[in-house]
Amino acid sequence: MPAKPRSLVLDLFGEYLRFVDEGIQLGHLITLLEAFDIAPPTVRVTMSRLRREGWFTVQRTGRESRYQLTENMLEVLDEGRERIFAAPPNDWSGQWTLVIYQLSESDRHDRDQLRKALAWHGFGPLSTSTWLTPDDRRETARGLLADLDAKQAEVLICSSDGVEHDRSLAQQCWDLASLGEEYDEFVAGHRDLPKKASRLQGAEALAARTHLIARYRHFPFRDPQLPPQLTPDPWSGYAAYQLFHEAHAALGPAARAYVGDVIGHEVTDAEMVGRRRV
Repeated sequence: MPAKPRSLVLDLFGEYLRFVDEGIQLGHLITLLEAFDIAPPTVRVTMSRLRREGWFTVQRTGRESRYQLTENMLEVLDEGRERIFAAPPNDWSGQWTLVIYQLSESDRHDRDQLRKALAWHGFGPLSTSTWLTPDDRRETARGLLADLDAKQAEVLICSSDGVEHDRSLAQQCWDLASLGEEYDEFVAGHRDLPKKASRLQGAEALAARTHLIARYRHFPFRDPQLPPQLTPDPWSGYAAYQLFHEAHAALGPAARAYVGDVIGHEVTDAEMVGRRRV
């Protein structure tokens, strides 16, 4: 599916434009989004909506508008980027964190929000009110349950009868078969991209790198990042992670150079900035 203008704008800021202190001219955004066949009126409408939603502040000098991410939205992008680029785990303690909660039908909204939060943080539903995640995640779980009464929820550490039982639990909590098929498709569709990267320049490099991120970024938010002891065999999740990083790095110099030429400002390598923060 073609990426939506909203997603493309946020990808461009998250990867390149966020480091420009004086903000980005609307005209430069329009030029960059031409690489994705996004028409200027669509860019203007998209930026207006994102500004109203609190993503951007706007400074106007005469007829020129400059857009800059708000501090809150920078934090959102940082959190998402950290999740996308995090390496899969390579070991496991053999323990599970178990969350059991009881919320009545009158608390449906709170229940739905809790389920979304648990899923976001890598928990999977063993039943409607019992959720699991590998390793000791009690602190995370208690933070998610902080608004509930002590009698409404329990957080426990547990273990099973062995690795086969553990794998069975993982398959009950997550649709690993479907996710594995999508990983296979990603690897098959992008296997040659690192080799082709050197032949892509300018807008082509930017488009290829942005589409790569758009295709891969859904995995870390659906994948519970299970240790190898719990994943099916075969499992191409780690191969997809390695391929993504290799292709992303290979396309980086040409994509950053093109963005820099358009905006008239050298573009910082976002991945190196992230490493320096660790």
